This record gives sequence, C-alpha cells and structure tokens, in this order.
Amino acid sequence: MSRRIVQGVPMPSWPMRIFKGLVLLVFCAVVIVPFVGVLSTSVAPNKQINESGGLVLIPESIDFAAYRSLFAGGVVTQALLISIFVTVVGTLLSLTVSCLLAYALSRPEFVAGRPILLVVLFSMLFSPGIIPTYLVVKGVGLLDSIWALIVPTMVSAFNVVVLRAFFMNLPSELTESARMDGAGELKTFTYIVLPLSRAVLSVIGLFYAVAYWNAFFSALLYLNDSRLWPLQLVLRTYVINDTQLGSAELGTELLPPQASIQMAILVVSIVPILLVYPFLQRHFAKGVLTGAVKG
Repeated sequence: MSRRIVQGVPMPSWPMRIFKGLVLLVFCAVVIVPFVGVLSTSVAPNKQINESGGLVLIPESIDFAAYRSLFAGGVVTQALLISIFVTVVGTLLSLTVSCLLAYALSRPEFVAGRPILLVVLFSMLFSPGIIPTYLVVKGVGLLDSIWALIVPTMVSAFNVVVLRAFFMNLPSELTESARMDGAGELKTFTYIVLPLSRAVLSVIGLFYAVAYWNAFFSALLYLNDSRLWPLQLVLRTYVINDTQLGSAELGTELLPPQASIQMAILVVSIVPILLVYPFLQRHFAKGVLTGAVKG
C-alpha cells in the first residue's frame, strides 16, 4: 500500500499513527491522573477519603471544607500572601535589574562591558556555596527578613545573557535614530527597546516568577520565624514531612482530614502558575529562540 505524501513528506501508516497516539495518551495520563487525584481528594467528602485510604479519583460529592480551613486566616493564608508578595516584587525587581544590566552589556560603546560580562559568565560556572552565601546574607542583616527571599537571587546570569543576546539582535538603526532625535540612553531604552522586547521579557519574567514561587531553600536557610515562611516551605513542612496541621496553624476548630488538607495545599501551590502560563505561552518559544540566536 502506498503511503500518503503531504507537501513532499511521506505520512506514517495507520498502524504507526495509532501506536503513536496510544503512546501519547499514556504519557498524558501519567501527567494528568495524579493531578486529578490531588484535586479530587482535596474536595472529596471525609467518609470517601477514609474509605479510599487517602486518595480519591472521582469524588462522590464536592466539599470545600479543606479550602475553607486553609483560608481561615492561619499559617497557609499568611504563607500564600508572602509568596505572592515575593513573586510579584521579586519578579519586577529582577526584570528591572537584569534588563538594565543586559542592555548596558549589549552596547558596544560601553567600555567596561567585556570585563563585567566575564564576571557574569564566571558566576554561571562557579557557585559561591551555601556557607559563604549565608555569611553574606547574615552580614548585610537580611536574616529573618522577607527580603532574604528576594535579594540573594535577584539576578540570574543565564537570564542576563539571554536578554543581552536579544538586545544585540535589535536593529542598531532604531537606537541611532533615537539618539539623533535627542533621546538619551534611558529614554531610548524605555521607549524603543522595551516595547520591542515583550516576547523575551515575558519569558524571562516567567522564569523569575516560577523560581520565586517555587523557592523554599532560601526560606529554610534564612528564616527562623515561621510567620515569614512562604507557601512552598509550608508545603514541605506539612505535606512532604507529613507534619500534622492543627487548629492553631489553620485558625479554625473544624478540621477536615489531613489528606484533604494536604492535597488542598498542593492545589493552592500549583494553580497560580498554571493560570499565568497560558497568557505567556505564545511568547515562550519566540522569546527563547530569538534571544539565543546571537551571543
């Protein structure tokens, strides 16, 4: 039997297409089924959770008691607000500093550009280590401060290199014409460069936001006050380490099953990034590929 040819490319046979579809279906199920189980367990009734051993795929009814207990003003509510603050403020600060540094390094007239670029590349190859970083954070007085979750990781060398490559690919005629019209470097950067960089800024912003949202190790090192814990450290403490959440931590007397509470914390920690990603997805491939064309 002859194979179909579409635009000069032979199409695979039907058995092969069915096999590939089944393989793709299996991989999708491996990803989706655990998430469905987490979501279903978080809204399942108490009796069904106890009978199923702690994991429910199809809930008999919907019960939001676990979410009501999480948002009753206890430790999870406070951790969620801290994570939102760290993610929003940290992403804005990181984008600002990274863009300014990358733009300066992309300008050929910047005399100190090459030495500073070598320092940035050196930081990608050699990490200072946990103890020196801790001593620096302690020395500047950031221990037990929410800024300890932002300042030590504010600038990523990889993101700076990607932004620099993107800025170098922009037509030089645009910036030259702006200078001829009397615009300074800051005005050129603000009104010419940034509007043309929405794709790469969306991608780098997503990188920073995901890193800030998922970070827990910085909080584990620098924060002794549990009132400053972000959501991911609460997730590690009360879900991964299987520590019981009581009335004192949740701020309510009516406690649903621990399995339901733990699954609800997982959902709360995952959903915000899932909601943000679709708005940035169309810029993702374009931003990464465009920024990686030229080094």
